[in-house]
Amino acid sequence: MKVKEGKKIYFASDNHLGAPNSEISLVREKVFVKWLDEIKKDASCIFLLGDLFDFWFEYSKVVPKGFTRTLGKIAEISDSGIPIYFFTGNHDMWTENYLINEIGVKVYREPTEFVINDKVFFIGHGDGLGPGDYSYKLMKKVFTNSFFKWCFKLIHPDIGIRIGQFLSKENKVMSAKKDAKFINNESEWLTQYCRKKLQSKDYNYFLFGHRHIPLDVELNSNSRYINLGDWINHFTFAEFDGNSLNLKKYKS
Repeated sequence: MKVKEGKKIYFASDNHLGAPNSEISLVREKVFVKWLDEIKKDASCIFLLGDLFDFWFEYSKVVPKGFTRTLGKIAEISDSGIPIYFFTGNHDMWTENYLINEIGVKVYREPTEFVINDKVFFIGHGDGLGPGDYSYKLMKKVFTNSFFKWCFKLIHPDIGIRIGQFLSKENKVMSAKKDAKFINNESEWLTQYCRKKLQSKDYNYFLFGHRHIPLDVELNSNSRYINLGDWINHFTFAEFDGNSLNLKKYKS
């Protein structure tokens, strides 16, 4: 993958659209859509690293209503020829084919390696990586099981989506438990995960979301771990211009 001169690659994560309610979510959504509208002029491609929605489930003919502005803007950008890469998070792990077929994004379910302008990136949402958090890792296996998803589809959408939204907002099921509080960079599970990955291969950049904390951690002289923060409190994103990667805050 190459970034042409004058173009940039953008990375964002953790919008949790729909939370804590539609009214408050709409305010944040409009800010995010404004950002998307601004970056489309020089975007080579856009990476969305999960938890775009606070809850998402696809029935055969039904998806959760709402998020019209975001989905429309993403479709517009995709239709213009700008690739959009979407990584499922722990709140929207039940993404199936709707975003692929209707919006035109490419969906990834696991962290993936990309080589961009000779820089090696390792990109994902970040949930379930590193040491600890065993209850969530077990829970994720249950929720991604095809039989469990089939059982959930038997529930009427009006009921099933309400159940999912409630549990997601309470953070009881989709995240299994509250994330560990931030202590310092080296105590972070994702920092430890990145350091372990570097033992087997060199990476220039690790990009994750999930933690809702903007972080720029120097792992060694050639490698950094970037956490994208969120679009709830921080409104942060990363920008790669072909040479350097920078974590920025959107000021509308």
